[in-house]
Amino acid sequence: MESDLRSIGELARASGLTVSALRFYDAAGVLVPAWVDPVTGYRRYADDQVASARLVAGLRRVGMPVAEIARAVRAEPAVVHELLDTQLRRLADGLADARREVSRIRSLLPADRSAAVTRLTVTAADLAAAVDAVRFAVGTDPALPALTGVLFDVSAAGLRLVATDRHRLAMATADAVVHGPAVRALLPLDAVDRLRALLHTATTTAEAVGVATAEATVAVDGVEDGGLGDVRLVLTGSRLLAEVAGREWYAVALPDEFPDYQALLPSHRAGSTHRIPVDAEWLVAALRAGTPTVVRQYAGRPLPVTVLGLGRPDRLRLLGADDLTTDGAAARADRVPAELRVGVNGEYLLDALDAAGGGHLTLELDSPLAPLAIRRPDDRVFSILMPIRL
Repeated sequence: MESDLRSIGELARASGLTVSALRFYDAAGVLVPAWVDPVTGYRRYADDQVASARLVAGLRRVGMPVAEIARAVRAEPAVVHELLDTQLRRLADGLADARREVSRIRSLLPADRSAAVTRLTVTAADLAAAVDAVRFAVGTDPALPALTGVLFDVSAAGLRLVATDRHRLAMATADAVVHGPAVRALLPLDAVDRLRALLHTATTTAEAVGVATAEATVAVDGVEDGGLGDVRLVLTGSRLLAEVAGREWYAVALPDEFPDYQALLPSHRAGSTHRIPVDAEWLVAALRAGTPTVVRQYAGRPLPVTVLGLGRPDRLRLLGADDLTTDGAAARADRVPAELRVGVNGEYLLDALDAAGGGHLTLELDSPLAPLAIRRPDDRVFSILMPIRL
């Protein structure tokens, strides 16, 4: 028997665990040897324990508690995924707590009078449109605080607003006159909603006066006066001050780090991308009329999935269950090839179409495993929906 088994040193080299760690997990009942020599006490492991040892090594690196590692080694893959999700939330909470503590410590330090200040001027109508275009994608999971706000990303090119809840991402740009260095601020949703209410006041006031370039009565921190419909923003450190229609709005940025949203955007260099023009009103009407869906299981529950496909000649098609089968209706000459389909949450798609403002849009489809992109012709509003496996 011994010749058919691995020594503890061999398992250590194959798994990435140290010999002492393997002894620890044996004593803890996590990874018990297949056989122990009754004379020497040497541990021996079976070949099929290598995968378990590698799993233990990975779970150990992400800091999973020993009790949960023990459960994961003996569980089905679905349970392991749940444990990993729990650990990610635990890590996110820990990071958020650490960031808040760092922010608290910074507040105890003397003020850095050399802190950079960025000022920008943007019209209330453009800023309101940008907020409306991204708000639907803001996350609501308290376990992921970095996704519960709207990112204000300021550069020399202007102002970009971004929001995501992991399942979808929305981005909108607004022209702005910028003075100062590039800066990013993640603003809490309740603060953004208060700003949106002020923007409504500003735009309706400007419309009532009938002159969008009327002089404002207040300027913020030395920024030149603009029109009655203009908004002036001042960003200093983690604070943002706005003057809207003679009223001030103040917000403190969330301490959490927003994800690198640039990495989530599909590459424009991908030659396989299919760009499909679509009339938003037609698609919205089809979705609300109960377009055919297929049902898939998600988190143990049935989930209706809206399936989009590129038909001939280069037109968007909405597919039903019959279109996805390998017999019957699937044998039709107009069947959409599998590589030109993508499944998404229909409610999320409706939200994205509504945020884009209707009219003629472009849908970008790469493959069933790539996000679906929705673009407005002027490219100022853009969103992506994560695909659902068909």
